[in-house]
Formats: sequence, C-alpha cells, structure tokens
Amino acid sequence: MGGLKEIRLRISSVKSTRQITSAMKMVAAARLKGAQDKITGFRPFAKKMDEIISGLGIDSKELEKFPITAQPEPDRVLIVLFTSNRGLCGGFNTNIYKKSIELIENSYSDQLKENNLHYLCIGRKGADMIKKKNIKIIESVNELYDDLSFENVSKMADRLINFFLSGDYSRIELVYNEFKNAAVQVQKTEPLLPVDISQGEDRSGFYIFEPNREALLNNLVPKMIRLKFFKAILDSNAAEQGARMTAMHQATDNATELIRDLTLQYNKARQAAITNEILEITSGAEALKS
Repeated sequence: MGGLKEIRLRISSVKSTRQITSAMKMVAAARLKGAQDKITGFRPFAKKMDEIISGLGIDSKELEKFPITAQPEPDRVLIVLFTSNRGLCGGFNTNIYKKSIELIENSYSDQLKENNLHYLCIGRKGADMIKKKNIKIIESVNELYDDLSFENVSKMADRLINFFLSGDYSRIELVYNEFKNAAVQVQKTEPLLPVDISQGEDRSGFYIFEPNREALLNNLVPKMIRLKFFKAILDSNAAEQGARMTAMHQATDNATELIRDLTLQYNKARQAAITNEILEITSGAEALKS
C-alpha cells in the first residue's frame, strides 16, 4: 500500500501544479490582449514616421550637420538587451540572450576583447545571464515594464541619446523579441544610434517646409529614436506575455497527461493489491478446510 500512497501524493502534487499553470496561463492571456493591442496599434505610427523622415530628401552633405546621424567607427558599443523580469516563459529569455551573443561574435568581437562592449539590460533575467559571461553591465533597469507609457520610456531613450552625443558610445544596438503572435517571437537586432536615414522616395517637392528641413530634422529625429525604443519595449512585452501563455498552456496539457498516466498506474496498482488480498483470503479459507 506504500506504493499506492506515493502515487496518490504524486497525483495530488501534479494537480496543484496544474492549477497554478492554468491560472498563470489565464493571467498571461489577459495581459497579452492589452500588450498586443498596444504594439499593433503603434506600429503604423512608427512606420509613418520613418516614411516622413526618409521622404524629406536630405542629402549626405546636409546630414553632416547632424551629429546624431554621424557614422563613426564602432570603437565603443552598447547593447540594450530586452528580457523579462520573471521566468516561466519558455525560451523567451534564452533565445534573445543567444541572439545578443551571436551579434557580438559576428560584429563586435574586437570591441569585446578590448573591453569596449557593454550591456544595458532591460529586465532582470538578461542581467543574470550576462553576469555569467563577465561582460560589463552599465545598468539593469527592472522597473520600466511597470509603467509602459511613452513619457516614461522616452526618458530612457533620451539617456541613450546622451550616451551617444557625449561620446560614451559610438554605436548603440537594440536586441529584443519582436511579437508575431502568441506562439511566435522573432529575435531581432536593430541599430538605434547612430541614426541611419535611408533615402526613400523623395517627396519634398510636394510640401512647403516651415521653418525649413533642417529644423524639421532636428525635431523629428529624436522623436524617431524615442519611437523606435518604445516600439522595441512594446514588442518585447507582448512577446513575453505570448511566450508565457504558450509555455503555461503546454505545462497545463503536460500536467493533465501526467495525471491521466498516474491515475491509470494507481488503478492498476490498486487492482493488483485487491487481487492479492482476495488470493490470500481464498488460500487461507482453503487451508482451514483441509
């Protein structure tokens, strides 16, 4: 009967775990809805801003006036890594961490050897993993997800702009999970600074610029950087909720399957125990008759 008791305890334990994973799945699903609405609603705005700037018809000589668009050699690099504060979200954090290491190996191995490559971690889990690689982390920002308003996130984007303009870093890269759907996250690396103003269709002839294109660029480029940073953190937040919902859904299904297997095992063991008791009683009765 000791075996039966052990199986009953395991069934009870797995049922408790299933209740937790099921509850976490529902919480993640509720949060995913809000996070998904934010990022899908924001993407057209960010895309339109890129189109506006690329359509101003700014030539290379004019770009030289703007230090924020200068393209120096990347002698000091800052990687902004977006992860979550909590676990239980499948491979969400591990995959984006590996993507950042891949970026270093492919593009910034020299800077790493010279100790000119640093991390700024948005999320606790990323900092925990980077510490094991002995790469310098200039800051770990864990509270940014608590208030994902544009005003609050823009403060961090402005700090990154100051890092670049002051010469602390000559290149700043964003590494984050882009949200596709609840089950799919795409690991992305995206340069934040210096700003690359790709020349799209020149539509400057369709507009009258007030006061002038230079003033517009001075005003719009910092906004574009804030929008890009805000989009990255919205993507990461939605991807995290989707990854957690999917992971908890799979964990709940696995728990249900394990409970079914343990129940079958319990019933078989119980049936065998009852059969043995019947055989013992029958054998005892036959012995008394003889």
